[in-house]
Amino acid sequence: MQRRSFLAGSAAMTALPLTPTAAAAQGDLFMLAPWSGPFDGVPPFDRVKAADLQPALEAGMALELAQIAAIADNPAAPTFDNTIAALEDSGRPKYRAEVIYGIWTSTLSTPEVQAAEKAIEPKLAAHADKILQNGKLFARIAAVYDARETLRLTPEQQRLTWLHWNRFVRAGARLEPAAKARVAAINEELAGHFTTFSQNLLADEADYVLYLKTDNELSGLPDDLRAAAAAAAKDRGRPGEYAILNTASSADPFMTYADARDLREKVWRTFYSRGDNGGAHDNNAVIRQILKLRAERAKLMGFPTHAHWKLANNSMANTPEATMDLMMRVWPSAIARVREEVAEMQAIADSQKKGLTLEPWDYRYYAEKVRAARYDLDMNAVKPYLQLEKLREGMFWTAGQLYGFRFTPVSSLPVQHPDVRVWEVKRGAEHVGLWWFDPYARAGKRSGAWMSDYRAQEAFRGKVTPIVSNNSNFVKGAPGEPVLISWDDAVTMFHEFGHALHGLNSDVVYPSLSGTNVFRDYVEFPSQVNEHWLPSPEVLNRFALHHKTGAPIPQALVDKIAKAHTFRKGFDVTEYLSAALIDMKLHLAGDADIDPDAFEREELARLGMPRELPMRHRTPQFHHVFSSDGYSAGYYSYLWAETLALDAFEAFTEAGGPWDKAVAKRLHDHIMSAGNTVDPAQAYRNFRGRDPDVKAYLRDKGFPTA
Repeated sequence: MQRRSFLAGSAAMTALPLTPTAAAAQGDLFMLAPWSGPFDGVPPFDRVKAADLQPALEAGMALELAQIAAIADNPAAPTFDNTIAALEDSGRPKYRAEVIYGIWTSTLSTPEVQAAEKAIEPKLAAHADKILQNGKLFARIAAVYDARETLRLTPEQQRLTWLHWNRFVRAGARLEPAAKARVAAINEELAGHFTTFSQNLLADEADYVLYLKTDNELSGLPDDLRAAAAAAAKDRGRPGEYAILNTASSADPFMTYADARDLREKVWRTFYSRGDNGGAHDNNAVIRQILKLRAERAKLMGFPTHAHWKLANNSMANTPEATMDLMMRVWPSAIARVREEVAEMQAIADSQKKGLTLEPWDYRYYAEKVRAARYDLDMNAVKPYLQLEKLREGMFWTAGQLYGFRFTPVSSLPVQHPDVRVWEVKRGAEHVGLWWFDPYARAGKRSGAWMSDYRAQEAFRGKVTPIVSNNSNFVKGAPGEPVLISWDDAVTMFHEFGHALHGLNSDVVYPSLSGTNVFRDYVEFPSQVNEHWLPSPEVLNRFALHHKTGAPIPQALVDKIAKAHTFRKGFDVTEYLSAALIDMKLHLAGDADIDPDAFEREELARLGMPRELPMRHRTPQFHHVFSSDGYSAGYYSYLWAETLALDAFEAFTEAGGPWDKAVAKRLHDHIMSAGNTVDPAQAYRNFRGRDPDVKAYLRDKGFPTA
């Protein structure tokens, strides 16, 4: 089954027969039970121990298989209710356990949790295949699908029927038995490799820390970064020192501001060699195996490559050729802009030290010098106005203006870690859902920022409200001091909150169609469009307040930020797009025996990748692509979705501004609330009145549109 948004509401289970063993397991294991407490029930985080994870999931799988058998063996003729709707209702206990498991493995990954993960991931993969390759079950689904136009189904029911049918077909439901068995074996083996990849990367992020002591080593670092590094060192038992962690939120600002070039190089090499150090945590061998297995599975499914299988009937793009066309339309402009940026930076470097040739660890540092010279803009002057908590309030205010949401803190609910906080979301007097916020880095938490569904909205067996979370890795400052973040981090906050708003706005019947359960190259659209409210005067004047004086950010500084909007777009687009291109090329290579390091190096050379910057995610650390099948042959999705988002936001500017009520209502009605009930291409047309235009993307970056 699709690993849909985890269902944990108080909705009654459908009357599917349970075996005595499965029923007993459900009663004995609290992680499987319906969530209790206020707000339609909340996760029992205060009771969870690492030892609970594996037995709960194993019992949940047994229970789900009993429910699936009841559907497949039903002697009655297949109908929407006894087949498709019954599938929607199956597996709820397992999904309740799985949401807790997902939180522990991504944010609380102790050695005990990692051991459980290694043991259970292959079993979860095999379990999914037992369902997806159930011949009797698929025969019933196919019977409903074939008769869908004569069954008087609602449009949402027709979409749901297609979704289940398509999912089973894509998983090999129509294959011969031997091929089915091989696909199942591949999926189980891949699950183990994904876990190994993730744990290797987590180990390299945790094991490498640069400790600083002297003023020369700290030269150039702003006060807030020094304070955060001091707090990080103290947390690691080294008070009086400064710790630069091997994560983006620590390494990026260090490489931007540190005057010590040798230390910038050291941090750069350490950060970009994660998973690629030749030791016990090297990911190259596991990547090679993942690629081979994906290629073999695609051929069994009847596709020439994994990329073709992944995108067919599973994306807006539908074919890898369409994605390559879009990426290669943008690529020449991106690398041309990099050459211009490098020339400007080299001129400044030459004025400071003759004979210095720019290297990748210099790009961010000298880019800031150019920003200051060309735009009279020092981003260190912006940062004192970017308080984490004030920006969170700004996100709430924006959601209120666009969607009528109001956020109220809730302090009485169990949380998985003391850093986590919870808000209730209301629209008027109506309870909409809950928003969980986990903002800080810690040991055992994967790097980056992301959104998760703890519970999907649905109205299938009664109203069930969503629970969503945003997770990030900001470094805590000194006690009592506000956490100041960069402009890029502020954009990321609004981006991830856009995913949360997608989940909170959902208004559908069936959970598999709810919220963010949409095509991968469409799911980033609501999040990317939400970024555009951050730079609005209304948000900055209210929430970009100086952390000491409380004064709003000066208009002159706002004007400089706006004027510098296209600054460093060559770096930003090339850094991202190179990773997206390598992802697609790796998965278009078929069953070639690939050396990941060599492939990356050779293909980037063919593309004309500028030597002065790396891919955003080098292959051995490409979590999006090798920790699951999720974004494999799909990292292009951010470009595809940003094309939609920029074209969509122009609908607001054409109507007079970002707060236009009529456009906001169309965005809500056709995009934010619709989930996967409508084909995304049609949903976009319903909102915009036409297909998206890539010229909006090119205009935003300052690239040629001809």
